[in-house]
Amino acid sequence: MQSRGSNARLSGMAFRSRISTLMLSMIATMASIYVAGRLWQDAENRVYLIKELDRRTGQGQSAISVDDTLKVIACKDQQKRLSALEMELATARHEGFVGKYLSDNNETRSRKKLLAVIGVITQFGHKNNRDAIRRSWMPTGAARKKMEEDKGIILRFVIGRSANRGDNLDRAIDSENRQTNDFSIIDNHIEAPEELPKKTKSFFVQAADTWDAEFYAKVNDDIYVNIDSFGAMLASHWDKPRVYLGCMKSGEVFSEPGHKWYEPDWWKFGDGKSYLRHASGEMYVISRALAQFISINREILRTYAHDDVSAGSWFIGLDVKYVDEGKLCCSSSWTSGALCGAV
Repeated sequence: MQSRGSNARLSGMAFRSRISTLMLSMIATMASIYVAGRLWQDAENRVYLIKELDRRTGQGQSAISVDDTLKVIACKDQQKRLSALEMELATARHEGFVGKYLSDNNETRSRKKLLAVIGVITQFGHKNNRDAIRRSWMPTGAARKKMEEDKGIILRFVIGRSANRGDNLDRAIDSENRQTNDFSIIDNHIEAPEELPKKTKSFFVQAADTWDAEFYAKVNDDIYVNIDSFGAMLASHWDKPRVYLGCMKSGEVFSEPGHKWYEPDWWKFGDGKSYLRHASGEMYVISRALAQFISINREILRTYAHDDVSAGSWFIGLDVKYVDEGKLCCSSSWTSGALCGAV
């Protein structure tokens, strides 16, 4: 026979078992309600996103356009610059600087918008080329400054630094620049023939960061340019925010190491070994949006063996207007209406 104590213990265990079962049931019910609520909320969010996507695509818009992407990237870049400027301003104020807006007759002066920045890619030992350009289409001193103000076109020779920093080559360029003040020196670029594509990219980066212009042009230092015709040609393309102007081509890719135009990465251009569409390297022009794109993405844009192919590769996949401009085909003989000529 069981004692009364044994019966009481069995009764207590049964009661606790019923309580545990009840608690587990309540917890399971609450968990089910929570999961169901989250699933319902996620479903509502998906329905909203689908409706929003249908609304946008129904209006003939893409969900995320290239313009939207560039705006987001530019916004992030501008935020970084703004933060840096705010820190510099705070430091300047701490040191006692007080800013003032000075103007004639107490009127606000607005900076004139630049039409273009032309970078003449030059190198060590090419002073004769630079002097020939200065005597022809790039004036010097006050005449160049007046032309830049009147036409809104900035003209600069573009060069990097010697591998032996501070040697005679660097000193010669610095001395020449003190006399002419017409260089844009890329301090973080080492001059070498095989580094020309990187130099071209650095020019667009530096130019976009320094000058706010509608267009940016690259030209070799053995090319003569008709500045008046050049400005008139650019004016006809103001309505194209992402334009790439030049003497377009897509020639053969050479895989033989001894060839003058050898491309080490020839295999990346397909079995047909034909280059992508790009502007000839003597002279080409890109709009502000494309120059800013290069500046923002400078670290991830790769280069190939030739600067013109490299530039063309940067715009693949973007909503870019390619303009095959015959006036920018710089031949050795000037043709009627040509903007440039090779010497």
